[in-house]
Amino acid sequence: MTLNKALIALAMGLALAACSNTQQADSSAQEAATAANEAQEAAANAAATGDAMATDAAQAAADTAASAADAAATSADAAAAAGDMTAADDAADAAENMADSAEQAKDAAEEAAAAADAKTNNDGQ
Repeated sequence: MTLNKALIALAMGLALAACSNTQQADSSAQEAATAANEAQEAAANAAATGDAMATDAAQAAADTAASAADAAATSADAAAAAGDMTAADDAADAAENMADSAEQAKDAAEEAAAAADAKTNNDGQ
């Protein structure tokens, strides 16, 4: 009886960990998408100033953020479809890394926009 309970607990733990990886990956993908949207807004704000160099820099950063967001979404899909815990964990970590990359690209877009004295995005979107 104790062995059966231990096996059930182990199975539940594995299921919870897999769910956690999927949730982590989904959250990272959402964060990356938000960062990409904010980066694009910063690029639009830079464009509104008429400063072509700042606009180009901000748009390049926004494009990078969008690519990172796409990669995070792909990694989230991979985490959900993973056949084992290690693959799910690796995919979730990849999604998190891509979210970090998108956030850094967003920061770069905002810095480029600020260099042109563009409107600041304070709405968090």
